[in-house]
Amino acid sequence: MNNQPPLKDYIDDISDLITSSLLEIFPSNWDVPSNLKESMTYSLLAGGKRLRPLLVIAACEALGGRREVAIEAACSVEMVHTYSLIHDDLPAMDNDDYRRGKLTNHKVYGEAMAILAGDGLLTHAFFSLAQISRKHGIPSDRVLAIVEDLAEMAGPRGMVGGQVADMEGEQGLTGLSQLEYIHTHKTSDLIIFSLIAGGRIAGADEAKVTALRTFGHKLGLAFQIQDDILDLIGDEAKLGKKTQSDVKQDKVTYPYFIGLDESKREVERLTQDAKKTIIEAGFPHPERLLEIADYLVNRDH
Repeated sequence: MNNQPPLKDYIDDISDLITSSLLEIFPSNWDVPSNLKESMTYSLLAGGKRLRPLLVIAACEALGGRREVAIEAACSVEMVHTYSLIHDDLPAMDNDDYRRGKLTNHKVYGEAMAILAGDGLLTHAFFSLAQISRKHGIPSDRVLAIVEDLAEMAGPRGMVGGQVADMEGEQGLTGLSQLEYIHTHKTSDLIIFSLIAGGRIAGADEAKVTALRTFGHKLGLAFQIQDDILDLIGDEAKLGKKTQSDVKQDKVTYPYFIGLDESKREVERLTQDAKKTIIEAGFPHPERLLEIADYLVNRDH
């Protein structure tokens, strides 16, 4: 680790790599309507942490894989994540005006184009995954497993199911277990996908995939609880959105159920458990994954 760049530089390098790759997601011979392409690109390039692509590449490298081979999977999960944000912001959902400090997609391009931009990003993510085998020679059975993982983690059993539970919860959530379900599927599942996709690309065996799955579940839950905390006490300038939004929308959160201090302790506990899973699984190069876990628990936006 001593001869590796600091984590901030590592994160910045990967963010730059993903951003430049997202500018070239369409084959040059495709005729895509300019307004659709502009709307999709607007949200893809609106900033953000690039956490999920970061985890794809970090998991791949933790097993000795090369980041160049993981770019398509990293871009695909960012496309799915971005589509979910565009749709979440719509008037029929969260009805938000700003995302990452910029006007939300439907405020710029209209509701119809925002819906179609989200549809385009979701479907194009699977096209991107198919290129892993074509471009890099990764065995087709591994790529098929990654495609299945994304369909599961982003679909009705995963992120979409979590969003439905969140909407229903706004009408009367009654328990912490229901909130954990929402956080697990709305947030953790794409984080789990990111990790196991990177692992599969690098040739992870089932034991390593299982470890990445457990790591992702705990890390994703900790990440979302930290979001709940930051919504209460975060800096609006750093967050790029208004704080206290959960309170104003009468959304229940971990601090609502267990208090702010206990929520902070839960984030720490989950993070330590996640790191322990990776350490005990015997990854050849686990350092970046462990650093990222610490980085997320200490973030302020």
